[in-house]
Amino acid sequence: MLVAFLSAACWSFITPPFEVPDEPAHFAYVQQLAKRAALPTSSGERYSPEETTVLQALRQEEVKQAPQILSIASLAEQSNLQRALSTPLSTNSEGQAGVAANEPPLYYALEAIPYGLGAGGTLLDRLELMRLLSALMAGLTALFTFMFVREALPGVRWAWSVGGLSVAIAPLLGFMSGAVNPDALLFAVSAALFYLLARAFRIGLTRASACAIAAVIAAGLLTKVNFIGLLPGAVLGLILLTRAAARTVGRTAYMWLALALAIVICPVLLYGVISALANHPTIGLASNALSTTTHHGSLFGEISYIWELYLPRLPGMPHDFPHYLTSREVWLNGYVGLYGWLDTTFPTWVYDAALAPTALILALCARALISSRAALRDRVGELLVYAGMGIGVMALVGADSYLDFPQIAAEYGQARYLLPMLPLLGAVLALAARGAGRRWGPVVGALIVSLFLAHELFSQLQVIARYYG
Repeated sequence: MLVAFLSAACWSFITPPFEVPDEPAHFAYVQQLAKRAALPTSSGERYSPEETTVLQALRQEEVKQAPQILSIASLAEQSNLQRALSTPLSTNSEGQAGVAANEPPLYYALEAIPYGLGAGGTLLDRLELMRLLSALMAGLTALFTFMFVREALPGVRWAWSVGGLSVAIAPLLGFMSGAVNPDALLFAVSAALFYLLARAFRIGLTRASACAIAAVIAAGLLTKVNFIGLLPGAVLGLILLTRAAARTVGRTAYMWLALALAIVICPVLLYGVISALANHPTIGLASNALSTTTHHGSLFGEISYIWELYLPRLPGMPHDFPHYLTSREVWLNGYVGLYGWLDTTFPTWVYDAALAPTALILALCARALISSRAALRDRVGELLVYAGMGIGVMALVGADSYLDFPQIAAEYGQARYLLPMLPLLGAVLALAARGAGRRWGPVVGALIVSLFLAHELFSQLQVIARYYG
C-alpha cells in the first residue's frame, strides 16, 4: 500500500498540472461542488476565471498533445505563471465541467476536502493536495489487490507479494492515480469488490459480507459510470453465494440478499432524485452505450465491433480494424506507455520488446492453470463471476467506442479503462511466478517485480523528457 502511494505521489510531482486526460474538467467539477455546493449541469468547457487564467499561463492547450512543445521552460514563463496564481479571481462558474459533468459525485465530494484544506494557497497548491488524495486511493487499490490474490490463490504465500507489488508499481496506475481523476477511486472500489467476493467464496456468505459487498457496489456506482460494467458479474456472484449459503442457513440467506440489494439501490436512487432536481445527467455515456444499435442499426455489427476491439476477427465479421491487431496496437501498447494526453510514448522498439515478457508471463500462467485444473473445476462458479466482471467492463468500453465508429475507430480504446480489472492482473502475475515451479518460482517472481519497477522508472523518465527536455 505504501509503495503504491509513493509511486502515485511521484507521478503527481512529475506530471505537469492538467497534463493528464480530462484533469481540467475534473478539477472544475470539484471546484464547483466545493464553492457552490451544487452539481455541474453543463458539459461545456467554460471553467472558472481562476482556472482559465492558470490554464492559459501554463500554455496547457499549446502543450497538450504537442510533444514538440515543452512545459514551463523559461524564467519569463514562470514569472507569468506566478502572476496568474497570485491574481485574485472568482472561482465561481456557471456549472460547466466538460466531460466530467456526467459523472456521479462521490470522488469529487472526497476531493473537496483537500481542495478546502488548500484554500490558503494557490490553485496549483490545491491541485497537488487533491492529487495526493488520489495517490492514497492507489494505495488502497494495491492493498485490496494483494488481499484478493491472497484469498483467490491461498496455496503459495510468497506469490501474493508478486501480484500485490507488481500492481503497486504499475506505471499506468501511478500515472492515473497521481492526478485528479475519478479513475483513482474507481480502481480502489473495484479492487475492494474483487477482494470481498473472493473472501466470500472462500469462507461463505454472511450478513456482514453481503452488506460489505453491497456497500462497495453502491460506492462504485456513485464513483464513475464505468463501474456499471462490473455490475452483472457482481450480481451473479451475490446470487451464487446466496444459493450456497442457503444450504446451511436456509431462507435467511435470501434475506441477506434482499438487504444487500436495498443497500445498493437506496443511495443510487437518492442520487438519481437529486440529479433530476438539479438537472444533472445521471449515467452519462453508459446510457448511450445501451442504445448504440439505434445509431448504427445492427446489433450484430455492434457485437462484431466489440469482439474485434479486443480479439482477432472471426470469419463472417466485417473488417472494422483492417490495418492493425487491436490486442497489440491498442491494448498492449497502451499499457506499455501512453502518458500525458496520450502523446508521450516510447520508441517503437520498446513496444516490440514488450512482446517477449508478455508472452512468457502468459505461458507461465497457463502452465500454472493447467497444473491446477482439478482445483479449478471446483471453483467454476467463482471463475465465471470474475470473467463476467471482466467481460462487462470490456463490453461497456466497446459499446461506448461504437458510438463514434466509424468516424473514430477506437475512441475509448485506452488501457486505463481496463484498470478496474487490476486484481485479475495481480492474480495472473502470481500464477506466472508459480508456473515456474517450486524451485524457480521465487526467482521468477522477483524478476517480474523487477520488470515492473524498471517499467515504472523508465516511464517516469520518459514523461520528464517529454515535458522538460
